[in-house]
Amino acid sequence: MAAVAALIAAFLTPAAAQAAGTPRESRPVYSYADAIREAVWVDTGLDSDGDGRTDRVAADIVRPAEPAAQGRKVPVIMDASPYYSCCGRGNESQLKTYDAQGDVVQMPLFYDNYFVPRGYAFVGVDLAGTNRSDGCVDVGGRSDIQSAKAVVDWLNGRAKAYRSRTGTTTVKATWTNGRTGMIGKSWDGTIANGVAATGVKGLKTIVPISAISSWYDYYFAQGAPLYDSGPDWLADAVESDAAHAGCAAVQRKLVDEAPRSGDWTGLWTERDYVRDAARVKASVFLVHGMQDLNVRTKHFGQWWDALAKNGVERKIWLSQTGHVDPFDYRRGAWVDTLHRWFDHELLGYDNGIDREPMADIERHPDQWVTSAAWPPSGTRTTTLRPAAGTQAGVGTLGLRAGGGTETFTDDPQHSETDWAARIATPTSDKAGFLTAPLTRDLRVSGSSEVTVTATPTTSTAHLTAVLVDLGPDTVRDYSDAAEGITTLTDRTCWGESTAGDSACFLRTAAKTKAVDYTVLSRGWADLGTYADPGKGVPLTPGKAYTITVDLAATDHVVPKGHRLALIVAGTDKDLIDPPSTTPTLTLDLSRTAAGVPLVGGRAAFTAATTARWTAPAKRALAGLRAPHTVPHVPAS
Repeated sequence: MAAVAALIAAFLTPAAAQAAGTPRESRPVYSYADAIREAVWVDTGLDSDGDGRTDRVAADIVRPAEPAAQGRKVPVIMDASPYYSCCGRGNESQLKTYDAQGDVVQMPLFYDNYFVPRGYAFVGVDLAGTNRSDGCVDVGGRSDIQSAKAVVDWLNGRAKAYRSRTGTTTVKATWTNGRTGMIGKSWDGTIANGVAATGVKGLKTIVPISAISSWYDYYFAQGAPLYDSGPDWLADAVESDAAHAGCAAVQRKLVDEAPRSGDWTGLWTERDYVRDAARVKASVFLVHGMQDLNVRTKHFGQWWDALAKNGVERKIWLSQTGHVDPFDYRRGAWVDTLHRWFDHELLGYDNGIDREPMADIERHPDQWVTSAAWPPSGTRTTTLRPAAGTQAGVGTLGLRAGGGTETFTDDPQHSETDWAARIATPTSDKAGFLTAPLTRDLRVSGSSEVTVTATPTTSTAHLTAVLVDLGPDTVRDYSDAAEGITTLTDRTCWGESTAGDSACFLRTAAKTKAVDYTVLSRGWADLGTYADPGKGVPLTPGKAYTITVDLAATDHVVPKGHRLALIVAGTDKDLIDPPSTTPTLTLDLSRTAAGVPLVGGRAAFTAATTARWTAPAKRALAGLRAPHTVPHVPAS
């Protein structure tokens, strides 16, 4: 009887299934071994390689055979990626493989193995210029985004697709209801963000994992270059041989319009999805590692804030890892949550996931907490002010306006970890400011900013601002090559397997490290962008300049007994490139301050830095609630 009930639940429409009192989740009642595997080439309407023919992108499809045979339509889960043939997906770097007819045998990751038996189709799209697709890679631009958007359009009857790359036989997606969810990590998740920002009809939800929201912020931080390369290098790494041969003009544009000066150009405007957040109609389940130094957390912070401003339904997971997929740090809970999310968003099941806490946050390795909203209600941007201390280079951090100056000299051989390790020791390469040991926990939740007034001795200068939790802890070792995980030798299975596509993946465990400090947020800027964040200018030595440095989003609790510290320095080794000169900078502390989003705001800081609760602090912190929808964080 249980099997019959499951089959009935799967065959009924979501509304009918709910009315019948059947289970509120899709069940694995379809055969994965007998699933239909096919490939289509979707016309994007673009000719990015200039060969006189519109580009066609390859979409490999795995879908259950039974619904189509019975005249029922299924929703689609889609991952559009440049990595299916060059670099691989997931912790095991899986590639697509094909049979003699050109149909996919192995589809990377577990999505098809798990969701196809549950009544979903899975579609893996090769971005233009990669694997079996025509066209050119343009690194987050129109060609990249149109590669995936065209497939959503085809799934909804608005675009043409063909049975082969060059043939004339068209094919329609008669087997789907058009309801599509996009998922993917890194570049793949970035494409999901970009497609959602077009407002395309039929895209019901996206799950961006460690994804970029603005490509300028991947390569620069307020004018300071972050890598010794530009988007042309990334395109070259993933392009097919055909794209290498035919995309010289696109490659040249990626060089010419992405100058290493850090100036904003039209190329970056085209690749800024945040500015189009008002067009997003899909719900968003966002996942990011709070120590991701590849796609830094500014990306999720500014995207999340823009989505919140526009009332987009959303959910968030924040881990202690670096650039890691949740399948590799919280596997069981991730698969279950993703399953429920897609059931709710694509099948319409009322399973309650939309009424659960908005945020899951990893507070310690493998220890998670939830938050009804993110940032929590009652979070206020609180102004903390540095003041000179009794030792040069080591000052205090508090609510009262400080005074005096601090001076440091840029040393490109040192990094945020070097500074943090020597925060209480005067050094010539940084200025540090510390609170007293906290008497209560203090939670930072959201994006910070640091306004600095600095006088340089040379015509160029880069700045780094860092927030640090000073105190012992055990954290995920995000600085390790695996960024917080250890890959084990045994496997766990998620879905059904075939001879050519296993649903079993190597298990992982948290890789931890005992530390004396934790960098919880950082930001960088070229001081030459003080007047215009989109264009740097030479500085006048001896003249004071004021600039506000954006710090990355985070959610971190500084425990009782620890100290919160602010560091201001120059080049952050391996994270930004040094300026062309070696400046000494003098900070005017009376015109320098940090805006930090604290749960409980100023009252919470007062309570955590004094020996006892004051009556105003008690009243301010009493009765804080966390509504589902979060407004912009006001200042206090």
